[in-house]
Amino acid sequence: MITFYHAPHSRSWRILALIEEMGLGDRIDLRAVNILRADGSGGRDPANPHPEGKVPILDHDGRLISETPAIMIYLTTLFPGSTMAPAPGTPDWGVFLSWMCWYTAAMEPALLTAMAGASHPVLYSTWRDPQAVTDRLRAALDGRPWIMGESYSAVDLLLHSPYAWVPDLMPDDPAIRDWVARCQARPVTQATYTA
Repeated sequence: MITFYHAPHSRSWRILALIEEMGLGDRIDLRAVNILRADGSGGRDPANPHPEGKVPILDHDGRLISETPAIMIYLTTLFPGSTMAPAPGTPDWGVFLSWMCWYTAAMEPALLTAMAGASHPVLYSTWRDPQAVTDRLRAALDGRPWIMGESYSAVDLLLHSPYAWVPDLMPDDPAIRDWVARCQARPVTQATYTA
């Protein structure tokens, strides 16, 4: 049995969107839980199995899978054949994995560091800075509609999400703005973003 724990109006919307994009709604039990919010509201929910009381978290037969990229990789591997990820073992699968890991290793830390107003050469040499993130995304989108090429994938869902969540982070770059708009225009994204 697979159970996905999420919280309304949280970053767990990305996994809800993936589940819907992959047509897995009847194969995964969805459970909304309470979480502690940045404004101090909410609180830890005893029904949430996440060790830190956060979301998202996936429970597959008692094994817990946490962290958005890991859950996305897990689901696209467990249920192959969707357009949300290349087939495992192909060269494109390696590119897919690289983007998913780049999100947590470089993109999110760079954007959060800038949002927090922190600045230090060690941070930029390790995680990059927002301009490096912009440059990498722009290069990937050069002449194509999606990060992986001609098809929308979990990579687009994940990588556009910081700009959807905090629009002030979005660079003044037409290619990136258009890509984020295409991602946000997807019916599943519109339905799950506020869920």
